[in-house]
Amino acid sequence: MSESTDFCVFCAILDGELPANYVYEDDDVVSIMDINPVTPGHLLVLPRRHLPDLVDLDDDIAARMINVARRIAAAHRAQDPSIEGINLYLADSPAAGQEVPHAHIHVIPRRIDDGFHLSVHRGEPPTREELAETARRVSEAIETE
Repeated sequence: MSESTDFCVFCAILDGELPANYVYEDDDVVSIMDINPVTPGHLLVLPRRHLPDLVDLDDDIAARMINVARRIAAAHRAQDPSIEGINLYLADSPAAGQEVPHAHIHVIPRRIDDGFHLSVHRGEPPTREELAETARRVSEAIETE
């Protein structure tokens, strides 16, 4: 299994141990159909290397993944006129809903009234001062990265 001692279903797929329907492949990134799609045509874009989280991706792999997702979204819309939009979704860690510890982007074709909904409960909006403080902390962390 690729670069990990723990079982990773995506590494098992990439190593040929489990089947998958491939949509796209290059040296760094692959796209496979999701076996439990939320809408027809739902697929995944993932790095070939075992990189568990968003922060584990280097700039080149992250850019490659988003470019492949963009190209697939365009291809989806070109081949099926009933697709009216696309959602891209990446969950980073179990707290964010990540189920497989291997970074991946969901490419989800959308149609009006397709039954897929993201539910968000927004609390009280932060004050301008709270926004400024968060922006300052994140900006400083970027500079020291």
